[in-house]
Amino acid sequence: MRHHDGPPADLAVVGAGPAGMAAAVEAARAGLAVVLVDSGARLGGQYYRHAPEGFHARRPGALHHGFRRFTRMAAALDASGAEVRLGRRVWAVEKVTGPGEDDLVAVHCLAGERDERRETVLARRLLIATGAHDRPLPFPGWDLPGVFTAGGAQALLKGDLVVAGRTVVVAGTGPFLLPVAAGLAAAGARVAGVFEANGRFGLAPAVLAHPGKLVEAAGYARRLAAHRVPYLGRHAVVAAHGGDELTHVTVARLGRDWTPGARRTIECDALAVGYGFVPQIELATQLGCATRGGGDGPAVVVDEGMRTSVPGVYAAGEPTGVGGAELAEVEGGIAGRALAADLGRDAGRAPGSARRRAALTAFAAAMTRAYPVRDGWQGWLLDDTLICRCEEVPYARIKEARALGATDARSLKLLARPGMGWCQGRMCGYAVARLAGEDPAPPRRPIAQPVRLGDLAGEPGPPDFAGPPEPAGRPDFAAGEDPR
Repeated sequence: MRHHDGPPADLAVVGAGPAGMAAAVEAARAGLAVVLVDSGARLGGQYYRHAPEGFHARRPGALHHGFRRFTRMAAALDASGAEVRLGRRVWAVEKVTGPGEDDLVAVHCLAGERDERRETVLARRLLIATGAHDRPLPFPGWDLPGVFTAGGAQALLKGDLVVAGRTVVVAGTGPFLLPVAAGLAAAGARVAGVFEANGRFGLAPAVLAHPGKLVEAAGYARRLAAHRVPYLGRHAVVAAHGGDELTHVTVARLGRDWTPGARRTIECDALAVGYGFVPQIELATQLGCATRGGGDGPAVVVDEGMRTSVPGVYAAGEPTGVGGAELAEVEGGIAGRALAADLGRDAGRAPGSARRRAALTAFAAAMTRAYPVRDGWQGWLLDDTLICRCEEVPYARIKEARALGATDARSLKLLARPGMGWCQGRMCGYAVARLAGEDPAPPRRPIAQPVRLGDLAGEPGPPDFAGPPEPAGRPDFAAGEDPR
């Protein structure tokens, strides 16, 4: 371990989404010195991605579900005294020896945009609340301009007020397709259809047991019906077509294993496709935190206080398993109170939080079971379908590697180079693992974000507890409509 001098904070929180904000509020209220870092220019993470400044003043809550919860948390965070540092990309975390030979955690960041500067936050405890990213599946034409991940299409709408296209198809699996389609339709796009690869009502028993979820689902159904958007189960986009841009897609009726059957084409200029999310756990695996497998990929193992297997390190929200913003907020609150208690501070009690977490975790598990990724998608692939877009690795090369004896994802990577490009397997890793016949392995990336060689060559500067930097076309919504 390297030696770092400087005054440590009590807690460093990485990620300013629902989990990170809730944890920072609870810990700061208990009297801890808290530093919250996030790569975004504003609080909220991916879920509460902000529209251009001033938009929410005119249309409070537009584009977001539950935006009032965010405004309450943001106000509580501001009043708590926690230090917020935005515009910080965390590329590594490590255990270090601090003053008095105590074990601390060093959070290495790059601050700024073009002229980035190194920055290190030292803390006695670390909370990882880094969220999740889209999980795409390859299919012919998925690299065409006009093809978006579902999360990407929604991020454009929520963050920039940009509609992905004039005529949009939404496809994939999982309930996230519904808010994406409803938001695009409300923003003026013609949504030609929502195509769910699994059954439409697989989550019905779990939804019926959660009145809040039932109301939410009914709201999306009502909005889709108002815009006359068809919603079909057992259908998927199995190919996208066009020259310099997307012009139409092929939609196939699927069997239970996702084997494609009858096909038809739909003209469109945008496709939003999503097959769930992958927890972002690179920082946790850098520190050696234990992980578990699951339907959404590897996730961090935590106890009832959100403690990981590494002393002093906690995790909350999607890194512990994809479960949505409400569960993330609950877990963040639990983590903040637990680590305050671990440091000898009284964080008070939140009656029912453990019970609420258990119920929401059970709902997330039901959702994972209801919307699995079936192996039949591999039958959609052609020899020239790109599996790894960074390294331009086609399916034919994957098959050649398997013929040469590659029996796992690592062997495929060594022989055919998928996952060795810019994204380091974030986009293709799941597909490559499934093509190898195995579940995705926990990511082992000593560098979690792109970083310049010059920043790696020298020690990061001394810990800097200065304040955060200043934060850096518009669709027509019907009055009173909440498209998210």
